[in-house]
Amino acid sequence: MSRLPVQSLVLTSPLPLTIHPAAVYLCALANGSQRTMEQSLNAIALLISNGECDAYTLNWAALRYQHTAAIRTALAQKYSPATTNKMLCALRRVLKEALRLELMDAKDYAKAVDIQSVKVKRKLKGRALTSAEIGALLKVCLDDPTPQGIRDAALIAILRGTGVRRAEVVNLDLKDLSRNGELQVRQGKGDKDRTVYLPTGAMALVEDWLCVRGRKGGALLCPIRKGGEVQLRRMSSQAVLLIVRKRAAESGVESFSPHDFRRTFCSDLLDSGTDIVTVQKLAGHASPATTSKYDRRGEETKRLAVENLELPYTPRSR
Repeated sequence: MSRLPVQSLVLTSPLPLTIHPAAVYLCALANGSQRTMEQSLNAIALLISNGECDAYTLNWAALRYQHTAAIRTALAQKYSPATTNKMLCALRRVLKEALRLELMDAKDYAKAVDIQSVKVKRKLKGRALTSAEIGALLKVCLDDPTPQGIRDAALIAILRGTGVRRAEVVNLDLKDLSRNGELQVRQGKGDKDRTVYLPTGAMALVEDWLCVRGRKGGALLCPIRKGGEVQLRRMSSQAVLLIVRKRAAESGVESFSPHDFRRTFCSDLLDSGTDIVTVQKLAGHASPATTSKYDRRGEETKRLAVENLELPYTPRSR
């Protein structure tokens, strides 16, 4: 990026964390988001200070429109639109804290945050799985006589039946599952809890897994040693990805990600007529707008929907 005067952007003395806008912003985030956004703020600080500052040594309150506009241009040239917008979101939030902490006046703040997000022009990520593909995945799991087979079937049942994220599925404990199929998702994205429900078929597969795992407290889904010993500890998110890839290869199903189960969950519920607010709550999305991005039903669903609209008109005979 073009060089801008940086002297006034470097803090001359450290600010207490309680009045440091970046620190206050980061402390309000969940642990996973904290790391991501701190990396974003460090990258921004390095850019605007020509490598002299990080998130904690940059004087965020000194940023003006000329700086934030230059930051936006530099980020857009270096990162994807989605990553750029995430980093700009972090920037705006830090400046908002500077305003709240009375380190920045309202006029300067309003001008500094008046930068547009970068437009994202690309196809939707991922895909929805068909019933035949899900059936093929479950079949290869159930044909596997080892404990891994029934565990992997239970994993797929939970991912497909509840739409939970892979970071959420590995965080489930046995105590989070009720006998009626109710699952408590604790500290999901945004550090929010929610309740999801296993369909009857999915619950049956989980019960089969519990016959192998046992009813002792701990992680619901667990690693298994080569000899078949179940270890009562959490699986990693990476393990979930590897299991999905392995079962896809074995079943001949086209490559997909664990998150595609979530896309399938949302799309199938919408296709069945479930209202978008209910799907939003089950998926743990912040808003229905996010849920709508997971809709993979396509144009044919839209065409069929309008066929249900009635018009009081009888075509004339010709």
